[in-house]
Amino acid sequence: MYQTTEGPLAFQKRSISAEIIEPDGTPAAKPVEIRIDPVSGRSCRITFARAKEAAGEAAFPPPPPGAADTASCPFCRPQLFEHTPKLVPDLSPTPRLEYGESVLFPNLFPYGRYSAVSVFDHRHFVEIGTASPDSYADCFINCANYLKRVQETDHQAVYLAITQNHLPSAGGSLIHPHLQAHADRIPANFPRFLEQRAAAYYQKNGRRLFADYLAHEQADKTRLIGRTGDWHWLAAFAPEGFYEIWALLPGTVSLLELSENQWRDLAAGIIRAQKFYRSLNHNGYNLGLLAVEREDSRLELRLRMLVRSNFDQWTRNDHTGFEVMLGDMATFIPPEQTAALARKFWP
Repeated sequence: MYQTTEGPLAFQKRSISAEIIEPDGTPAAKPVEIRIDPVSGRSCRITFARAKEAAGEAAFPPPPPGAADTASCPFCRPQLFEHTPKLVPDLSPTPRLEYGESVLFPNLFPYGRYSAVSVFDHRHFVEIGTASPDSYADCFINCANYLKRVQETDHQAVYLAITQNHLPSAGGSLIHPHLQAHADRIPANFPRFLEQRAAAYYQKNGRRLFADYLAHEQADKTRLIGRTGDWHWLAAFAPEGFYEIWALLPGTVSLLELSENQWRDLAAGIIRAQKFYRSLNHNGYNLGLLAVEREDSRLELRLRMLVRSNFDQWTRNDHTGFEVMLGDMATFIPPEQTAALARKFWP
């Protein structure tokens, strides 16, 4: 049976064990914990026997190949204004959007109807945890300004997202730091599913899903990490990635209505999360912020961050056949430990 908390949100977990005989002949029980995400209903597995693999790499990897090669990078100046595509006039009177040191332009390889890239600053390679919070915030605000322009010209493109792939091990094609902005009329799997879950939860309980999730975690305290302004940071109860961290903004559903201070507070928390990942000698990560820009949307804002395999020679990928073919993420340490390790980066 699953151990389940009381209330409309069920935080479920179940402990099982695999009985084996060790190579030296000693009988052993290997514990596994299965958790159900109260938001998505998806399960994950924490395989404690492999905890030593999750303690962090022995050393921080060296800079990736090409870290000093600015001449061939299309995101470096002056190439940026010569080799990147331009926005169509319906979206912008200027070929690219600029905010602070951030420059935004269409994605040459789009993922949907509206797909853009927002470059951070003039630096070609920025190691994890060392970016300027202002440069991050400027980049987010530039993405938000682009998405506002999309909304003004296409009211049906309500599915918005801002994402990042840091280094090729996280899916990045270029090491120059940048965010991706997405808007579409057709939702991807996650926003479609989360939109339905949030709406059903509100209809049944008369309350918002992530606000109740946060209230539960504030009472529990074991997975809370800290705050930056209005953003609440915590370790995911049922992680679908290594060292998965969330930032919740309860009661807020619109990405386009965030204030500059809220973007800057979010950027400050992201840098702290990166410093935590760096303390474990990890150099790759993904982040994502999703929104459904409809007046009746019940999906509050949540940013997710998680570590990916290190970008280094002969590294092992963090997704195995179990994740890809069975669909359960198998991580090695409980999120309570993730929160305990991360808290020192939120003074």
